[in-house]
Amino acid sequence: MKELSVNHLLGIKYINKNDIDLIFETADHFKEVINRPIKKVPSLRDITIANIFFENSTRTKLSFELAQKRLSADVISFSAAQSSVKKGETLIDTVNNILSMKVDMVVMRHANPGAAYFLSKNVKASIVNAGDGAHEHPTQALLDSYSIREKLGEVAGKKVVIVGDVLHSRVALSNIYALQMQGAEVKVCGPKTLIPRHIESLGVTVEPNLRKALEWCDVANMLRVQNERMDVNFFPSTREYAQQYGVDKTLLDSLDKEIVILHPGPINRGVEITSEVADSSQSVILNQVENGVAIRMAVIYLLASKIQ
Repeated sequence: MKELSVNHLLGIKYINKNDIDLIFETADHFKEVINRPIKKVPSLRDITIANIFFENSTRTKLSFELAQKRLSADVISFSAAQSSVKKGETLIDTVNNILSMKVDMVVMRHANPGAAYFLSKNVKASIVNAGDGAHEHPTQALLDSYSIREKLGEVAGKKVVIVGDVLHSRVALSNIYALQMQGAEVKVCGPKTLIPRHIESLGVTVEPNLRKALEWCDVANMLRVQNERMDVNFFPSTREYAQQYGVDKTLLDSLDKEIVILHPGPINRGVEITSEVADSSQSVILNQVENGVAIRMAVIYLLASKIQ
């Protein structure tokens, strides 16, 4: 049986193209499973997984929980807001206490970049990074690429623009790594204040003009403005942002081709995209949600198969 080159999924930069191909191949199988009348397989009956979320999450947390239950794993969920972390307990103590309950795998979201990597070096369990600060969000990038592959046949040779708050986005960085690894060309577009200073060093081009970016691309991945990560104003007003960097149906229809619209969610309707765009045939946003369960099933299954 083919297996992943890694024991943890900490970020896209730690895996290779063969790993991505294997995850997609496995996800194809699980996508078929979740569309059956009986959506469960007994693959991970003897595996216990802890979901440890130190930051708020709705879609990612639900998606991971559903993926784990579809694989018949035992699942425990932990939210930092209701935990001893509030009393000053350290990350390693928190996780070791959970692992002492004989947990095999930890899915963790944390506000600090590198938290998942740090954990992988200090505890005996397989770690899946469900987002670490503004650093990486590997399963989101995998499901985005998988959705592009499903819609356009392949990722190689495609032109993808990531639009919006690239500076505060973990989705953007993971997507850049994943798309380039598969042979896609990547540009970023947004207000100068929301584009990281040395982003060209990652091999991407900055296009400040939204219309030019959309005329160039096959796929536009629209990011929301992450107000919760901002302590100062990065642009004059939401209205002005929407006018310059928001996509509406008039703009889409004025292009001389049909492009695919992605969004990692949650959507701020009327800011980065209008409802008309979000609900249009060019949008694959709901496919991304469905694909997220299949991709996370694949990742968990492949990592679990490496647990001794």
